[in-house]
Amino acid sequence: MSKLTPFKKRQSLFRIQSLAAMLLICFGFQSFNASAFTVSFNNLDFGLTTQFSDVKTFSFEIIIDEPLQIGVYSNPTLTSVNYNVFGTLVPGTPSGFPAFDLRRSIGGSEFYTQGSSLNFEIAADADLSDGVQASDLAGAGKIFEFNGREIDNRRYHPALFELFSDGTGKLQNSNNIHTIDPEIIVDFGEEYITDLSFNPANLTLSTSTVVPLPASLPLFFIAIAGLGAYSRVKKCA
Repeated sequence: MSKLTPFKKRQSLFRIQSLAAMLLICFGFQSFNASAFTVSFNNLDFGLTTQFSDVKTFSFEIIIDEPLQIGVYSNPTLTSVNYNVFGTLVPGTPSGFPAFDLRRSIGGSEFYTQGSSLNFEIAADADLSDGVQASDLAGAGKIFEFNGREIDNRRYHPALFELFSDGTGKLQNSNNIHTIDPEIIVDFGEEYITDLSFNPANLTLSTSTVVPLPASLPLFFIAIAGLGAYSRVKKCA
């Protein structure tokens, strides 16, 4: 079996190192740009104080079909929205119901078509390596809004869910249009209002993470470039 010449050895080594660098780049950016993430929370994550009616049971799961990253999410592309809100109502609300059990499981496009919206922003200094906490959201006032408003769907109770930077929030019925003809409208909070409290640093809205590229990776690239230059110099010699 013939032995490799010194030049062939250096050439093979350089090819292996180049391939390793390409793989690190691919895997690094793949981990950094996850294609989708889930926002979820429920009543157990909050302190609850009923202000109008008695609504203390709820859960939300929103699958966002966009990468998890720093920036604004204003009506982002959604895969699905699943949420439920349950409670008893005081007499005299527009619906006249003694209680309700709202369960919604819909696709992202239907969510927006029915009149709903979703808005929040991940702050520039957010650390997403441990998921998304409320403290990672930008803003000095309202930092998160899920508005499940529905138009002409014959529902009174779709929810408006809001979080604020001071650790307070609110769950109430949105300004839903029960029917257009005849026009029956329920205004914000006419069915139920529940005040929320939470610790922004401890409230996890998404367990999805962004893993930053290793800090030593730039040094690795420099080493690869240096070895490549050395190989070319030896070849010329």
